[in-house]
Amino acid sequence: MTETVAGHVFTPADLDVAGRRPGISAFMRIRDGAAFLEATIRSHIAHFDEIVAVHNRCTDATPDILARLAAEFGEKLRVVRYADPVHPPGSEGHAETAPDDPASMVNYSNVAMAQTRFRTVTKLDDDHLALDADLARTVAMLRQQGGAGDTLFGFSGLNVWRGSDQSGPLSVLAADPVSGGGDIGFFDVREDRVFTHDARFERTPRAGLNRRFCGYLYWHLKHLKPGLGFANYDLEANPDSRFGRKRLRVQASGAVTSLDALARMRAPSPARRIAGMFDDKRRFLVSRDAALGPRFAGLNVEDAVRASVRPDLVETILSD
Repeated sequence: MTETVAGHVFTPADLDVAGRRPGISAFMRIRDGAAFLEATIRSHIAHFDEIVAVHNRCTDATPDILARLAAEFGEKLRVVRYADPVHPPGSEGHAETAPDDPASMVNYSNVAMAQTRFRTVTKLDDDHLALDADLARTVAMLRQQGGAGDTLFGFSGLNVWRGSDQSGPLSVLAADPVSGGGDIGFFDVREDRVFTHDARFERTPRAGLNRRFCGYLYWHLKHLKPGLGFANYDLEANPDSRFGRKRLRVQASGAVTSLDALARMRAPSPARRIAGMFDDKRRFLVSRDAALGPRFAGLNVEDAVRASVRPDLVETILSD
């Protein structure tokens, strides 16, 4: 059954911190995510105690897909319709809208997080295909230690690419190969850990949190989606959006097919490693980039996908 939230102004008390149970929730914010939504949910749901899928402004099959999967998975997949139209990040509307307005991405994000019921949470996008064993190890670690504590266990993925016309071989996007720079991860819910407003986007909760890289946990399928993954930013109405500039960079990008070459390109220099000793974000990025070589050594992109994705979901990413 789909719940509907309309006109709700988030307050930190909505998080019900005292009433949460030990366990792990993922929450999704979805707009027209039908392309990879089912595969994303199927690749993640066994690892979490619940997924809360909140959709907004959908004009594709997203609500139907969610209804069908909710009937299959029961309480493990809860579906919510966020009725108020939300301004996309990068838009003038986002920049000018107060964070507690129902039309704000900040309010939307906090409401989505508040729908979860377990102590540890993570944001999950509709174009993340899980690296199954890597995610299983991370979740096992969190369960063994009873949650995330005062750490944001941040994770990353690789941006999969077939060229701007979607007809090339499977590769990684040269212009922007790695997704996740400490802005997505597992953390324990507290009333001061909420999304906040930046004129460019919504800022991830991080009050009192130390960032720690915990692995490559997904293949990022954003650029295999219609419009190369930029269809939801309302770029025609917001020509000066930072995402419009990013789309141009992506359209002009080449490909990286050797993950060993990517690891060499991203290997942290001694200067970066030293800088990372004194800065939380830089330390995270050094750990992330240093982990590329050991995780994907000797593999091309297609072989890495076959070795890491659940067999029944491999064709989600390999079919062209």
